[in-house]
Amino acid sequence: MGELRILLGDDHAMLRQGLRKILEDRRDWRVIAEAGNGHDAVREALALKPDVAVLDVGMPLLNGIEATRQIVRRVPSVRVVILSMHSDGAYVTQAVHAGARAYVLKDSAGAELIEAIATVATGRTFFSQAVAQVVFDDYARGSTDTGGFDRYATLSEREREVLQLVAEARTTKEIADLLSISPATVETHRTHLLQKLKLRNAAEVVRFAARRGIIS
Repeated sequence: MGELRILLGDDHAMLRQGLRKILEDRRDWRVIAEAGNGHDAVREALALKPDVAVLDVGMPLLNGIEATRQIVRRVPSVRVVILSMHSDGAYVTQAVHAGARAYVLKDSAGAELIEAIATVATGRTFFSQAVAQVVFDDYARGSTDTGGFDRYATLSEREREVLQLVAEARTTKEIADLLSISPATVETHRTHLLQKLKLRNAAEVVRFAARRGIIS
């Protein structure tokens, strides 16, 4: 394999700098771009087509799981490594279902992150030991899982973007500007996502987003 090209997505500049140093100490590894939010991470991935994208779960504008979903759908060759402080099963299974190939906890991000990137680069998957059992249990349930209907899964990609921005207390005009759509279209998406999730107002959107891990 030639040079391994990596995209780093995290909203903390100091962490990105530290990770860049760790990763570029490896021969033939190069960080080709950084992103401080999920929208920028998706844009950089589409433009540069890195071999591996390392994404934090809790990024603003678009969280790491939704960014993963968009990147994997649009550029299937990119292998996504999720970096998170959360070992909760809900985060792990959402990341896997979105298409992530690895899930690494931030408190063990040094050696484990290097191992995760090296592993996904060869087409395999990697999970921190603390979350590996969650992945196995989710796989074991498989089609026998009769859990409740997930309303969030019914939202469109744009509705999910609007949901996070509403939960971040962005105004309709701010959302319209960020997504390059009209304020009227924003309101249409807001109405549809409230109906689909059976929520009544912005306060309930915030609570839903926090429970879901969309915002921290």
